[in-house]
Amino acid sequence: MSDIRRGLVLMGLRGSGKSTLGRLVAGRLGWPFVDLDDVTVGLLGGPGVPEVWSRVGEAGFREAEALGLAERVLGAGRQVVALGGGTPTAPGAAEMLRAAVGDGRIELVYLRGTPATLRERLEAQGAGDRPSLTGRGTLAEIESVFAARDELYRGLASRVVEIGGESVESLTALLVSVAGG
Repeated sequence: MSDIRRGLVLMGLRGSGKSTLGRLVAGRLGWPFVDLDDVTVGLLGGPGVPEVWSRVGEAGFREAEALGLAERVLGAGRQVVALGGGTPTAPGAAEMLRAAVGDGRIELVYLRGTPATLRERLEAQGAGDRPSLTGRGTLAEIESVFAARDELYRGLASRVVEIGGESVESLTALLVSVAGG
């Protein structure tokens, strides 16, 4: 059952393809694409995630992220949204996402990759511009961040899509069908 008023929201860890797939799916559907990292950076008046993260810290970033989620994502209807990797950990964000899924405002898809898959993707992309979440470095912390967030993401998601071994084209087609396109 699809509802064309419902938005498609992509959630996952760094390297899961939220932004890449989100742009492709939005293009296929003719819907707007919103990258919540861009919204958050805009709210904080900075040029990019590393700069604002450095200036306001994780707590300040997460507060702005939750504000962006509430104001620009939930209830906005037909759009494709890439959440930040840590959005569900922002103050009140999990509850907002749970409510939006529950009342049908969004389809929340967890793009789930194993730590090995995520590491491979991040290495290929160059992970150097992403702030460390644990102080251990972006690649070194993958297993611990995955362990800390996987259960939360699974619990929030309307659908879990395993990304390992799948082509961008097949994942895009799957997500278009999930959105009802």
